[in-house]
Amino acid sequence: MPARIGHACGHNIIAASAVGAALAAAKVADEVGLTVSVIGTPAEEVGNAGGKILLLERGAFAGIHAAMMVHPAPFDMLRAKIIAASMFEVHYTGKESHASAFPELGVNAADALTIAQTALGLLRQHIRPTDRIHGIVADGGAAPNVVPAHTSARYIIRSKTLNQLAELRPRVHRCFEAGATATGAKIAITGGDKPYAEMRHHEAMAALYRRNSEALGRSFPNLGEWETRPTGSTDMGNVSLAMPSIHPMIGINSLPAVNHQPEFAAHCITPAADQALGDGALAMAWTCIDLAMNQDVREGLMTHT
Repeated sequence: MPARIGHACGHNIIAASAVGAALAAAKVADEVGLTVSVIGTPAEEVGNAGGKILLLERGAFAGIHAAMMVHPAPFDMLRAKIIAASMFEVHYTGKESHASAFPELGVNAADALTIAQTALGLLRQHIRPTDRIHGIVADGGAAPNVVPAHTSARYIIRSKTLNQLAELRPRVHRCFEAGATATGAKIAITGGDKPYAEMRHHEAMAALYRRNSEALGRSFPNLGEWETRPTGSTDMGNVSLAMPSIHPMIGINSLPAVNHQPEFAAHCITPAADQALGDGALAMAWTCIDLAMNQDVREGLMTHT
């Protein structure tokens, strides 16, 4: 994320809460028959290959029966609607020329990107309400008096599930291909081969976390549309498809500031954020202990496939 935004999603709280939960649970781990692991997962927001996806592929989660984390938000949510996502880059290559003297000799890569963005705007009428298409222009050309020979963009597409994402992806790609076809520019689309999966919240784990969180004085009010509208995407979704997992949101009392705003970053170092950090660590630690001591839940986790 750009430096001017900083911790505008509160990842400082995520990391510290995970460490705190492990330190607390470790105090009684041997007594209750629990093994605690803290897995650091960098590059979560790169999009092309989230850290947890690579760790899953390379065996870092082998032998683990349950996974959890908390994520800061304006308010507490037990089961945020986390959807699948894929990030990719588009590169157009045309041909430079003097934009005034010899424009007919150029191939305008910026025009290709403009056509693609127009096509995407028209496509949005015909996609699911839970689909998302958004991105930025990373390179728009070198100078206004030179026909741009190189442009690029970074885009993210999201859908409710990986299956729906797979249906959306070729439709979006065709919009970018249209820009190349219309202008004669060459196109290269890279990335997107390791998409983030939708989050599957484990009901028994979520219920235990809620009870423990409420014991700390936190609450989960009826949030109306916030409980059903798509929120963000994370590689924790991939973990949740591989093993029982939870990803509750922990409130830092930031409204009207919301995630990915500079004002939210400022809220992530307030007393309310410090309280959320401690509450999240303790609620997760208690949940880990409950999972180990509740025989029915424990057996369910051990036999999960």
